[in-house]
Parts: sequence; C-alpha cells; structure tokens
Amino acid sequence: MDWQEVIENPFLQNLPFKIELNKWGKILMSPASNNHGRWQFEVGTLIKRKKQSGTIITECSIKTPDGVKVADVAWLSDEFVEKYGFITPYDIAPEICVEIVSPSNSKEEMEEKIKLYLNQGAKEVWLCNQEGEISYYQ
Repeated sequence: MDWQEVIENPFLQNLPFKIELNKWGKILMSPASNNHGRWQFEVGTLIKRKKQSGTIITECSIKTPDGVKVADVAWLSDEFVEKYGFITPYDIAPEICVEIVSPSNSKEEMEEKIKLYLNQGAKEVWLCNQEGEISYYQ
C-alpha cells in the first residue's frame, strides 16, 4: 500500500489514531490520547510564537527509507513551503519535526525516528514527553 492509497481509503479516514507505513507498505497504527493532542497544540503554538513566520503542520507525513512516518508537529519555513508546497507526503523532511512521545513508544523507536527525520533533511527533531519536557536533536 502506498501513502496515496491510505489517504484516499474511506475506511482509514477520521480514525482516532495515527497511521504510518513501514518500508513494506504495511499500516502501523498508534492510538492518540487527548494529552497527546494537547501537547501537539502546545508545541505547535510554542514554535509559531518563537519563529513568527513559516507554517505549522500537525500530522505531517514524510517519506523515509523505512516507509511514511508522520511527525506529530512540523515547522516549515516560508522557503520550504515555496519550494515544496503542501504535497503529501513530503520527500524531504521539514526543518523541525516533533514527536510527542506516548507511553507505548520505545526508546529505540524514537531513536529511529530521530535518525529518519534528520537523514531526510530535518534540521532539528524535538521529542516532547507526556509532561511537556522537550529534548532537542540535530
């Protein structure tokens, strides 16, 4: 399955969890809590306030060698948007990719996502835990 098939499939729309694809095109699903959604909004607001330009996207799909991953929050500079628009998924990661770490996420899974986003061109990857503490990676 490719990403276009996922976003066009009526059975996979408006689900209460995040969908990603692994490198074999298999769907991976992660349930999202209300706390998860709260931190997505808070981190997006924080970035927007600090950057004062660019675009914030929640649930930003990015093609990686390990399939399509979905950053919980991403910041795209005006230059990035001018160059790539709002294609789905992005072949290049936006400048800042944020993952809200859920209790079900392993340390190894988060380390892998950090590497994938950075290797796809992200300048920074942020991990936000359930208490709102943020770790930064370059």
